[in-house]
Amino acid sequence: MRAVQYRTIGGGPEVVEVPTPEPGPGQIRLRVTAAGLCHSDWFVMDLPADKYAYGLPLTLGHEGTGVVDALGDGVTGVAVGDPVAVYGPWGCGLCSACARGAENYCPRAASLGIQPPGLGAPGALAEYMVVDDVRHLVPLGDLDPVEAVSLTDAGLTPYHAIVSSLDKLAAGSTAVVIGAGGLGHVGIQVLRAVTGATVVALDISEEKLALASEVGAHSVLRSDDAAVGAIRSLTGGVGAQAVFDFVGAAPTVEIARKSVALDGVIQIVGIGGGLLPTGFFSTPMGASVRAPYWGTRTELMEVLDLARAGAVHVEVEKYTLDEAPEAYRRLHEGAVRGRAVVVPGD
Repeated sequence: MRAVQYRTIGGGPEVVEVPTPEPGPGQIRLRVTAAGLCHSDWFVMDLPADKYAYGLPLTLGHEGTGVVDALGDGVTGVAVGDPVAVYGPWGCGLCSACARGAENYCPRAASLGIQPPGLGAPGALAEYMVVDDVRHLVPLGDLDPVEAVSLTDAGLTPYHAIVSSLDKLAAGSTAVVIGAGGLGHVGIQVLRAVTGATVVALDISEEKLALASEVGAHSVLRSDDAAVGAIRSLTGGVGAQAVFDFVGAAPTVEIARKSVALDGVIQIVGIGGGLLPTGFFSTPMGASVRAPYWGTRTELMEVLDLARAGAVHVEVEKYTLDEAPEAYRRLHEGAVRGRAVVVPGD
Protein backbone atom coordinates (compact mmCIF):
# COMPACT_ATOMS: atom_id res chain seq x y z
CA MET A 1 0.00 0.00 0.00
CA ARG A 2 1.00 3.66 -0.29
CA ALA A 3 1.72 5.74 2.80
CA VAL A 4 3.11 9.15 3.67
CA GLN A 5 6.13 8.78 5.92
CA TYR A 6 8.74 10.86 7.66
CA ARG A 7 11.88 8.82 7.01
CA THR A 8 15.00 10.86 7.77
CA ILE A 9 15.72 13.55 10.36
CA GLY A 10 15.48 16.91 8.66
CA GLY A 11 13.74 15.48 5.61
CA GLY A 12 10.19 16.14 4.51
CA PRO A 13 7.20 13.81 4.12
CA GLU A 14 7.52 11.20 1.39
CA VAL A 15 4.98 9.00 -0.43
CA VAL A 16 6.27 5.42 -0.30
CA GLU A 17 5.17 1.82 -0.81
CA VAL A 18 4.95 -0.24 2.40
CA PRO A 19 3.42 -3.63 3.28
CA THR A 20 -0.30 -3.60 4.07
CA PRO A 21 -0.59 -4.22 7.84
CA GLU A 22 -2.42 -7.19 9.27
CA PRO A 23 -4.43 -6.79 12.50
CA GLY A 24 -3.25 -8.83 15.46
CA PRO A 25 -5.44 -10.07 18.34
CA GLY A 26 -7.75 -7.31 19.55
CA GLN A 27 -6.81 -5.00 16.67
CA ILE A 28 -8.84 -3.54 13.83
CA ARG A 29 -7.69 -2.67 10.33
CA LEU A 30 -9.31 0.30 8.61
CA ARG A 31 -9.44 1.23 4.97
CA VAL A 32 -8.67 4.90 5.46
CA THR A 33 -11.29 7.26 4.04
CA ALA A 34 -9.63 10.53 5.12
CA ALA A 35 -6.62 11.79 7.05
CA GLY A 36 -6.08 15.31 8.37
CA LEU A 37 -2.81 17.24 8.37
CA CYS A 38 -1.75 19.26 11.41
CA HIS A 39 0.90 21.81 12.39
CA SER A 40 2.04 19.41 15.11
CA ASP A 41 3.22 17.07 12.31
CA TRP A 42 5.65 19.78 11.27
CA PHE A 43 6.63 20.32 14.89
CA VAL A 44 7.66 16.67 15.01
CA MET A 45 9.48 16.79 11.67
CA ASP A 46 11.37 19.93 12.71
CA LEU A 47 12.82 18.34 15.85
CA PRO A 48 16.59 17.79 15.95
CA ALA A 49 17.86 14.23 16.27
CA ASP A 50 18.56 14.55 20.01
CA LYS A 51 14.93 15.50 20.72
CA TYR A 52 13.15 13.25 18.23
CA ALA A 53 11.44 10.29 19.93
CA TYR A 54 8.81 9.01 17.48
CA GLY A 55 10.71 6.34 15.56
CA LEU A 56 11.66 6.14 11.88
CA PRO A 57 10.15 5.60 9.46
CA LEU A 58 6.99 7.21 10.83
CA THR A 59 3.70 6.96 8.96
CA LEU A 60 2.11 10.35 9.59
CA GLY A 61 -1.51 11.27 10.29
CA HIS A 62 -3.07 11.53 13.75
CA GLU A 63 -6.50 12.53 12.41
CA GLY A 64 -8.18 9.58 10.75
CA THR A 65 -11.48 8.16 9.58
CA GLY A 66 -12.03 4.86 7.88
CA VAL A 67 -14.19 1.85 7.20
CA VAL A 68 -13.55 -1.33 9.20
CA ASP A 69 -11.76 -3.65 6.79
CA ALA A 70 -10.52 -6.61 8.89
CA LEU A 71 -10.79 -7.78 12.50
CA GLY A 72 -8.15 -9.41 14.65
CA ASP A 73 -9.00 -12.34 16.91
CA GLY A 74 -11.34 -11.49 19.76
CA VAL A 75 -12.62 -8.16 18.44
CA THR A 76 -16.25 -7.40 19.20
CA GLY A 77 -18.34 -4.25 19.01
CA VAL A 78 -17.59 -3.35 15.38
CA ALA A 79 -18.16 -5.13 12.09
CA VAL A 80 -16.51 -5.05 8.70
CA GLY A 81 -17.96 -2.13 6.77
CA ASP A 82 -18.62 0.15 9.77
CA PRO A 83 -17.60 3.80 9.20
CA VAL A 84 -15.60 5.07 12.17
CA ALA A 85 -13.45 7.91 13.43
CA VAL A 86 -10.19 7.23 15.26
CA TYR A 87 -9.73 8.58 18.79
CA GLY A 88 -6.06 9.53 18.77
CA PRO A 89 -4.61 9.97 22.29
CA TRP A 90 -4.18 6.30 23.18
CA GLY A 91 -3.64 5.33 26.82
CA CYS A 92 -3.18 2.17 28.82
CA GLY A 93 -6.91 1.52 29.19
CA LEU A 94 -6.55 0.44 32.82
CA CYS A 95 -5.88 3.54 34.94
CA SER A 96 -8.48 5.88 36.43
CA ALA A 97 -7.94 8.49 33.69
CA CYS A 98 -8.56 5.93 30.96
CA ALA A 99 -11.55 4.52 32.83
CA ARG A 100 -13.29 7.89 32.56
CA GLY A 101 -12.34 8.22 28.88
CA ALA A 102 -9.53 10.73 29.48
CA GLU A 103 -6.80 8.73 27.76
CA ASN A 104 -5.28 12.07 26.75
CA TYR A 105 -4.13 12.32 30.39
CA CYS A 106 -3.10 8.70 30.92
CA PRO A 107 -0.16 8.79 33.38
CA ARG A 108 1.17 5.42 32.21
CA ALA A 109 1.22 5.81 28.42
CA ALA A 110 4.71 7.28 28.16
CA SER A 111 6.34 4.74 30.46
CA LEU A 112 4.63 1.89 28.60
CA GLY A 113 5.73 3.23 25.21
CA ILE A 114 2.14 3.84 24.06
CA GLN A 115 2.04 6.52 21.37
CA PRO A 116 -0.78 7.96 19.24
CA PRO A 117 -1.16 7.01 15.59
CA GLY A 118 0.91 9.37 13.47
CA LEU A 119 2.88 10.43 16.53
CA GLY A 120 4.74 7.20 17.15
CA ALA A 121 2.37 4.45 16.03
CA PRO A 122 1.67 4.16 12.28
CA GLY A 123 -0.87 6.82 11.36
CA ALA A 124 -3.74 7.46 8.98
CA LEU A 125 -1.83 8.90 6.01
CA ALA A 126 -1.96 5.56 4.26
CA GLU A 127 -4.40 3.41 2.39
CA TYR A 128 -4.84 1.20 5.48
CA MET A 129 -4.11 1.59 9.19
CA VAL A 130 -4.35 -0.64 12.24
CA VAL A 131 -6.05 0.59 15.42
CA ASP A 132 -4.92 -1.09 18.61
CA ASP A 133 -8.27 -1.43 20.39
CA VAL A 134 -11.97 -1.05 19.63
CA ARG A 135 -12.28 1.58 22.37
CA HIS A 136 -10.29 3.92 20.11
CA LEU A 137 -13.02 3.88 17.46
CA VAL A 138 -16.07 6.15 17.53
CA PRO A 139 -19.01 5.49 15.18
CA LEU A 140 -19.13 8.03 12.37
CA GLY A 141 -22.68 7.30 11.30
CA ASP A 142 -23.83 9.38 8.36
CA LEU A 143 -21.20 12.11 8.73
CA ASP A 144 -19.04 12.74 5.67
CA PRO A 145 -15.63 11.27 6.60
CA VAL A 146 -13.71 13.95 4.69
CA GLU A 147 -15.54 16.80 6.38
CA ALA A 148 -15.50 15.11 9.79
CA VAL A 149 -11.95 13.73 10.01
CA SER A 150 -10.37 16.89 11.43
CA LEU A 151 -12.92 16.98 14.21
CA THR A 152 -10.86 14.19 15.83
CA ASP A 153 -8.21 16.81 16.70
CA ALA A 154 -9.02 20.25 15.29
CA GLY A 155 -12.52 19.88 16.74
CA LEU A 156 -11.78 17.83 19.85
CA THR A 157 -8.84 19.91 21.08
CA PRO A 158 -10.64 23.29 21.17
CA TYR A 159 -13.80 21.63 22.48
CA HIS A 160 -11.85 20.14 25.40
CA ALA A 161 -10.29 23.52 26.22
CA ILE A 162 -13.61 25.32 26.01
CA VAL A 163 -15.74 22.90 28.05
CA SER A 164 -13.13 22.94 30.80
CA SER A 165 -13.63 26.73 30.96
CA LEU A 166 -17.43 26.82 30.90
CA ASP A 167 -17.65 28.32 34.39
CA LYS A 168 -16.04 31.47 32.95
CA LEU A 169 -18.21 31.70 29.84
CA ALA A 170 -21.69 32.69 30.98
CA ALA A 171 -23.81 35.18 29.07
CA GLY A 172 -22.14 38.58 29.11
CA SER A 173 -18.61 37.13 29.20
CA THR A 174 -15.95 37.59 26.52
CA ALA A 175 -13.84 34.85 24.96
CA VAL A 176 -10.76 35.70 22.92
CA VAL A 177 -9.55 33.26 20.26
CA ILE A 178 -5.96 33.87 19.13
CA GLY A 179 -5.33 32.21 15.78
CA ALA A 180 -8.24 31.58 13.41
CA GLY A 181 -6.65 28.72 11.49
CA GLY A 182 -7.31 24.98 11.59
CA LEU A 183 -8.21 24.77 15.30
CA GLY A 184 -9.23 28.35 15.95
CA HIS A 185 -11.99 28.54 13.34
CA VAL A 186 -13.58 25.45 14.91
CA GLY A 187 -13.08 26.87 18.40
CA ILE A 188 -15.08 29.95 17.41
CA GLN A 189 -17.98 27.73 16.35
CA VAL A 190 -17.82 25.68 19.54
CA LEU A 191 -17.90 28.85 21.64
CA ARG A 192 -20.97 30.06 19.77
CA ALA A 193 -22.65 26.65 20.12
CA VAL A 194 -22.11 25.91 23.82
CA THR A 195 -21.55 29.26 25.57
CA GLY A 196 -23.11 32.68 25.94
CA ALA A 197 -19.82 34.48 25.41
CA THR A 198 -19.04 37.27 22.99
CA VAL A 199 -16.26 35.94 20.75
CA VAL A 200 -13.32 38.09 19.69
CA ALA A 201 -10.92 36.51 17.16
CA LEU A 202 -7.32 37.56 16.51
CA ASP A 203 -5.00 36.69 13.64
CA ILE A 204 -2.29 38.29 11.51
CA SER A 205 -3.92 37.07 8.28
CA GLU A 206 -6.77 39.08 6.77
CA GLU A 207 -8.02 35.92 5.06
CA LYS A 208 -8.22 34.07 8.37
CA LEU A 209 -9.93 37.03 10.03
CA ALA A 210 -12.50 36.91 7.24
CA LEU A 211 -12.98 33.19 7.93
CA ALA A 212 -13.38 33.96 11.65
CA SER A 213 -16.21 36.36 10.84
CA GLU A 214 -17.83 33.81 8.52
CA VAL A 215 -17.93 31.14 11.23
CA GLY A 216 -19.34 33.36 13.95
CA ALA A 217 -16.83 35.68 15.62
CA HIS A 218 -18.55 38.83 16.89
CA SER A 219 -15.40 40.93 16.42
CA VAL A 220 -12.08 40.37 14.66
CA LEU A 221 -8.78 42.12 15.39
CA ARG A 222 -5.27 41.96 14.04
CA SER A 223 -2.96 40.13 16.40
CA ASP A 224 -0.54 43.03 16.84
CA ASP A 225 0.60 45.61 19.39
CA ALA A 226 -2.83 47.24 19.38
CA ALA A 227 -4.74 44.04 20.17
CA VAL A 228 -4.63 44.26 23.96
CA GLY A 229 -5.93 47.84 24.00
CA ALA A 230 -8.68 46.89 21.58
CA ILE A 231 -9.76 43.94 23.73
CA ARG A 232 -9.78 46.13 26.83
CA SER A 233 -11.86 48.70 24.96
CA LEU A 234 -14.37 46.09 23.78
CA THR A 235 -14.77 44.80 27.34
CA GLY A 236 -15.07 48.16 29.11
CA GLY A 237 -11.57 47.76 30.52
CA VAL A 238 -12.33 44.44 32.21
CA GLY A 239 -10.59 42.08 29.80
CA ALA A 240 -11.63 38.64 28.57
CA GLN A 241 -12.91 36.01 30.96
CA ALA A 242 -11.26 33.32 28.79
CA VAL A 243 -8.42 33.49 26.27
CA PHE A 244 -7.75 30.54 23.97
CA ASP A 245 -4.34 30.79 22.32
CA PHE A 246 -4.22 28.42 19.37
CA VAL A 247 -0.76 29.69 18.37
CA GLY A 248 1.21 29.53 21.61
CA ALA A 249 4.11 31.69 20.42
CA ALA A 250 5.81 34.24 22.66
CA PRO A 251 3.93 37.28 21.24
CA THR A 252 0.52 35.58 21.48
CA VAL A 253 0.92 34.33 25.05
CA GLU A 254 1.88 37.88 25.96
CA ILE A 255 -1.35 39.16 24.40
CA ALA A 256 -3.19 36.51 26.43
CA ARG A 257 -1.47 37.57 29.66
CA LYS A 258 -2.31 41.24 29.16
CA SER A 259 -5.89 40.76 27.98
CA VAL A 260 -7.26 38.19 30.44
CA ALA A 261 -9.61 39.45 33.16
CA LEU A 262 -9.29 39.05 36.90
CA ASP A 263 -10.22 35.48 37.85
CA GLY A 264 -10.18 34.54 34.16
CA VAL A 265 -8.50 31.65 32.40
CA ILE A 266 -5.83 31.35 29.71
CA GLN A 267 -5.74 28.13 27.70
CA ILE A 268 -2.48 27.79 25.74
CA VAL A 269 -3.42 25.25 23.08
CA GLY A 270 -0.85 26.00 20.37
CA ILE A 271 2.68 24.61 20.49
CA GLY A 272 4.51 27.70 19.27
CA GLY A 273 7.06 27.52 22.08
CA GLY A 274 5.92 30.55 24.07
CA LEU A 275 6.20 30.40 27.86
CA LEU A 276 3.96 32.37 30.19
CA PRO A 277 5.13 33.35 33.68
CA THR A 278 2.22 33.31 36.08
CA GLY A 279 1.72 34.46 39.65
CA PHE A 280 1.67 37.78 41.46
CA PHE A 281 2.90 40.70 39.33
CA SER A 282 2.51 38.68 36.12
CA THR A 283 -1.03 37.41 35.56
CA PRO A 284 -4.13 39.07 37.08
CA MET A 285 -5.22 37.91 40.50
CA GLY A 286 -7.25 34.72 40.34
CA ALA A 287 -6.37 34.04 36.71
CA SER A 288 -5.37 30.49 35.84
CA VAL A 289 -3.17 29.25 33.01
CA ARG A 290 -3.68 25.83 31.45
CA ALA A 291 -2.00 23.80 28.70
CA PRO A 292 -4.72 21.35 27.61
CA TYR A 293 -3.96 18.28 25.51
CA TRP A 294 -6.35 16.83 22.94
CA GLY A 295 -9.59 15.63 24.64
CA THR A 296 -11.56 12.69 26.01
CA ARG A 297 -13.37 9.96 24.10
CA THR A 298 -16.70 11.23 25.40
CA GLU A 299 -15.87 14.74 24.20
CA LEU A 300 -15.11 13.39 20.72
CA MET A 301 -18.58 11.85 20.64
CA GLU A 302 -20.02 15.22 21.67
CA VAL A 303 -18.08 17.06 18.96
CA LEU A 304 -19.40 14.66 16.33
CA ASP A 305 -22.90 15.25 17.68
CA LEU A 306 -22.41 19.00 17.26
CA ALA A 307 -21.41 18.35 13.66
CA ARG A 308 -24.52 16.23 13.08
CA ALA A 309 -26.62 19.10 14.44
CA GLY A 310 -24.95 21.51 12.02
CA ALA A 311 -23.41 23.56 14.85
CA VAL A 312 -19.78 23.06 13.80
CA HIS A 313 -17.99 22.29 10.58
CA VAL A 314 -14.43 22.28 9.34
CA GLU A 315 -13.31 24.24 6.29
CA VAL A 316 -11.48 21.62 4.22
CA GLU A 317 -8.96 21.62 1.38
CA LYS A 318 -8.83 18.14 -0.20
CA TYR A 319 -5.70 16.44 -1.54
CA THR A 320 -4.82 13.02 -2.89
CA LEU A 321 -2.23 10.84 -1.17
CA ASP A 322 0.32 11.75 -3.84
CA GLU A 323 -0.37 15.44 -3.19
CA ALA A 324 0.28 15.13 0.57
CA PRO A 325 3.82 16.61 0.45
CA GLU A 326 2.44 19.66 -1.35
CA ALA A 327 -0.36 19.93 1.21
CA TYR A 328 2.23 19.87 4.00
CA ARG A 329 4.18 22.62 2.22
CA ARG A 330 1.08 24.81 2.04
CA LEU A 331 0.34 24.08 5.69
CA HIS A 332 3.88 25.05 6.68
CA GLU A 333 3.53 28.33 4.79
CA GLY A 334 0.19 29.16 6.41
CA ALA A 335 -1.61 29.00 3.06
CA VAL A 336 -4.29 26.44 4.00
CA ARG A 337 -7.81 27.75 4.62
CA GLY A 338 -9.07 25.70 7.55
CA ARG A 339 -7.69 22.17 7.43
CA ALA A 340 -5.87 20.13 4.78
CA VAL A 341 -7.34 16.64 4.34
CA VAL A 342 -5.87 13.78 2.33
CA VAL A 343 -8.29 11.31 0.72
CA PRO A 344 -6.31 8.11 -0.04
CA GLY A 345 -8.98 6.71 -2.35
CA ASP A 346 -8.89 9.66 -4.75
